[in-house]
Amino acid sequence: MKSLKHLFENNLTWANGIKKDMPDYFEDLSKRQQPEFLWIGCSDSRIPAERVVGLKPGELFVHRNIANLVVHSDMNLLSVLQYSVEVLKVKHVIICGHYGCGGVIASMKKAQFGLVDNWLRYIRDVYQGNHEELDKITDKNKRTDRLVELNVMHQVKNLCHTSIVQNAWHQSQPLTVHGWVYSLASGLLNDLNCCISDQTQLDHMYHLKPEA
Repeated sequence: MKSLKHLFENNLTWANGIKKDMPDYFEDLSKRQQPEFLWIGCSDSRIPAERVVGLKPGELFVHRNIANLVVHSDMNLLSVLQYSVEVLKVKHVIICGHYGCGGVIASMKKAQFGLVDNWLRYIRDVYQGNHEELDKITDKNKRTDRLVELNVMHQVKNLCHTSIVQNAWHQSQPLTVHGWVYSLASGLLNDLNCCISDQTQLDHMYHLKPEA
């Protein structure tokens, strides 16, 4: 008995529907991908990245993890970043969190959740660095939403601190990193006005010299 038969049926319906309108679509798509955007988002199943921004397959390179973190020791993320910047030559990297993020909510609790506690530690560090602002917010939901925003802004800086991004700038490659938050309740994106497009926007401590 074939497992998950209904998903294969859905796939067939979807593929046939596209080929009916655009007979050469999949053949053309299989030959190349030329996305201008890299999306680094949360693994949450309620956020279909391409549909949120109205793009088609092939137009958005995507990496997802719990709470959209940029960890400098994460070889998975760094490999995606290097390929998208150095090979695909994307022009924009979007780090997008979302309000009501389960990872952010969990990071604000003292309970243990298992292996993920080691991952949530990075969000707790963001809280610690901004505890004076966050502790003043008495409404729990609003405090969580603000930590979601602060986490995104922190990850934007983390991404820009990488040699991958800074080498692109040294080579005059157009590359801008953006920080956004998605609302599950409205389906709308919130631009945090956290946008970095060159090394001068970073603290001098994090400046890296060009490759020799």
